[in-house]
Amino acid sequence: MSHSITLYQRRYALPTQPVVIVCIDGCDPQYIAQGIADGVCQTIARFHSQGFASTADCVMPSFTNPNNVSIVTGVAPEVHGIAGNYYLDRETGKEIMMTDASLLRGETLLALLSRAGVAVAAVTAKDKLRKVLGHHLEGICFSSEKAGTCTLEEHGIDDVPALVGRPLPDMYSADLSLFVLDAGLALLKQKRAHVLYLSLSDYIQHKFAPGTRESNDFLKAIDDRLQAFTEQGAIVGCVADHGMSDKNTAAGLPNVMFLQDKLEEKFGANSARVICPITDPFVRHHGALGSFVRVYAKDPSNIEAMIDYISGLSGIEDTLSRQQAAMKLGLPEDREADIVVISSESCVLGSCASEHDLSGIGDRPLRSHGGYSEQSVPFLLSHPVSDVYLQRAASTRLRNFDIFDFALNGVRRAH
Repeated sequence: MSHSITLYQRRYALPTQPVVIVCIDGCDPQYIAQGIADGVCQTIARFHSQGFASTADCVMPSFTNPNNVSIVTGVAPEVHGIAGNYYLDRETGKEIMMTDASLLRGETLLALLSRAGVAVAAVTAKDKLRKVLGHHLEGICFSSEKAGTCTLEEHGIDDVPALVGRPLPDMYSADLSLFVLDAGLALLKQKRAHVLYLSLSDYIQHKFAPGTRESNDFLKAIDDRLQAFTEQGAIVGCVADHGMSDKNTAAGLPNVMFLQDKLEEKFGANSARVICPITDPFVRHHGALGSFVRVYAKDPSNIEAMIDYISGLSGIEDTLSRQQAAMKLGLPEDREADIVVISSESCVLGSCASEHDLSGIGDRPLRSHGGYSEQSVPFLLSHPVSDVYLQRAASTRLRNFDIFDFALNGVRRAH
């Protein structure tokens, strides 16, 4: 029997003790630093002093789907093929929300571990991720969002509310994420899973800055559950899919540029289609506004002129052609737009003003992600790592998708 699996030229040792990887959606390193300073992250503080703690870069765009898929494959989007939550199908002209694994190229670590005989569970907050995380997974895979309708045939489990022991959470709440962690803890205690991937929601981070009461309450609840995982003998790893930044003017209003409106003013009606890949079924807290958009030009002869025009707009950090985006950002060129646009830290991009409903943002300052400014994320392990992995972390920039490698291969074993 083999004691390892290999995926994309990386070898991963099969675990000899439980491994729990938590993706704390939208968790900018500032949240962790402030949480430790405010005394609400005592378990994470112990990870810093007794385990391993650093920061890493997430993949671009700094959105949920590309990064979760990178974490469970150990590679960038140019390899696995998932580059957004929402995309334009060039052949049909249809705009499509990614809700399954049809665009995934290759396998996931979770699937290969399950086929190697490891009991694997993947639990995610939003159902949009479930099918891609569960691709070929021979184990348990479900979401908080749809936890009330799980079946043994489709999800590997039924009656999840009974497993967790409390009612289903509201989609727009901190409890959506805490339900994920509680479900994972129940599966671990019942020895129904030996490797768990738990992916949370960024609802709180979109609404509340580091150090606010709501943020600290949420972090304290997460921290308590991380402690419970370690008490069950698990190696715990924590990363994020992306960070989060304030996207407001000095007056406290959303700092938005509707790029399709701008392009149509300059190049004419219907001259371009701007796609916002942050879009998912739950946009009430960010209005589908992020710091990364894709531009499809109706007339290819306008592409260079559009790049020049966009580059000169205030609030724009980078404007890339399809080839440049693929090379610089590690994206699949065959699925890329004509132009990729990334805004500065304090700005978000939309398509047309008429397509974005900002009423749900409410009286909270807009916080969002997608750009370079949201690439830095926490990279934490409950246990110390070997000298080889310490040297690697010191000599190269970590990526969030290195976390399974560190947890399965890098943790220093007790003698």
